Amino acid sequence: MIHTKVKELLASKDVNREVAVQGWVRTKRGNKQVGFIAVNDGSIIHSIQAVADLSKFDEELMKKITTGACVRISGTLVQSQGQGQSVEIQAKEIDVLGVADETFPLQKKGHTLEFLREIAHLRPRTNTFGAVMRMRHHMSFAIHKFFNDKGFFNLHSPIITGSDAEGAGEMFHVTTMDVSNPPKNPDGTINYKEDFFGKETNLTVSGQLEGELAAMALGLVYTFGPTFRAENSNTPRHLAEFWMIEPEMAFYDITDNMNLAEEMLKYLIQYALDHCADDLEFLNNLYDKELINRLKSVIEKPFTRLTYTDAVEILKQHNATFEFKVEWGTDLQKEHENYLVEHFKGPVILTNYPKDIKAFYMKQNDDGKTVRAMDVLFPWIGEIIGGSQREENYEKLLTRINEMKIPEKDLWWYLETRKYGTCPHAGFGLGFERLMLFVTGMTNIRDVIPFPRTPKNAEF
Repeated sequence: MIHTKVKELLASKDVNREVAVQGWVRTKRGNKQVGFIAVNDGSIIHSIQAVADLSKFDEELMKKITTGACVRISGTLVQSQGQGQSVEIQAKEIDVLGVADETFPLQKKGHTLEFLREIAHLRPRTNTFGAVMRMRHHMSFAIHKFFNDKGFFNLHSPIITGSDAEGAGEMFHVTTMDVSNPPKNPDGTINYKEDFFGKETNLTVSGQLEGELAAMALGLVYTFGPTFRAENSNTPRHLAEFWMIEPEMAFYDITDNMNLAEEMLKYLIQYALDHCADDLEFLNNLYDKELINRLKSVIEKPFTRLTYTDAVEILKQHNATFEFKVEWGTDLQKEHENYLVEHFKGPVILTNYPKDIKAFYMKQNDDGKTVRAMDVLFPWIGEIIGGSQREENYEKLLTRINEMKIPEKDLWWYLETRKYGTCPHAGFGLGFERLMLFVTGMTNIRDVIPFPRTPKNAEF
């Protein structure tokens, strides 16, 4: 008999029929006459209960059915006599596909999130991480659907690159050379011409620059892929490997950019509310009692928009309460972002930042001091999106690259797009894990990615 997903069985009203289910035992309880086995297959946060008349099953078989064991159960789907679910299975056949011995660490008790990070190979079997992983899938699908329905094309940007899009230098090197004895130039520096690519290469920090190239041909594109930062940070908001969504749009200005970012975020949050109700309810009840209300509040009203300069004037009035004082030219910290979100009682989009604290590719304003940057600030998260209108003027872009001491030879191809049919264009980056923090209510970014990569941690 073909087995049926637990999600389909729990939603079924077609009872008194023969079914089969396969999954992992969450709990087993009962007495000498009857056993109650809760089986979960990952399709939904809820388990289905199988009721076993112990007089019909071998005692040795039943001893093998412990928490964590993998089983196949066939029987009759009937209306449940107990509370909590509408149907259950009256078991007729039970096969243990995989036993779980007494060392199985996920017993029916509370486990800390810190402990579960140490057993990341097993934590998807918990209710919490099953919910997070299902929601991660739904958010990924929603992102592709949003852009596809708006006429965007998905671009597969390279993971290995010879350029640093952010200019921060915190990149992971890619090499096939013997790191203990690399080939050297006469002056003692490493001879990268002997390396696999014939030059120094790294793991990408962004697909933006390549996205801009494609936007100059296809109009509307987006990337969705892994990015890497060799930043030695152990905060709950940083990962060394994370996923970014980066749309690039020809003929968009900064206002168009803000409109798209707001529309996308509201779409994604509504999608979570519409398609992840069971998982959201679980996370809301267990971790964050305000989660669902906070999600709804974001889509109920327009995001507040103001300039960086206006935001600084507001923040300066409260400098006495901040750990980091604010002046014009300050790179805002999370405490400042949180204050602005609370002050305006919802998401905030800041624009026109000082050029000295922003990347080289952002379009310069006529005042010579600011650039057409935008950051979207979210409740509790802080910055969730960063973007800008891009500088399309060749001379201005070249001057900025030189001012920031970025090797021109590494970006010759990027500069050439400003020589051959340039146009106004804009784009932004959404950190996928930041989005997942917001929609799940989890507080540590390590808990919204299956296998977190952080300093001194590349296990699993």
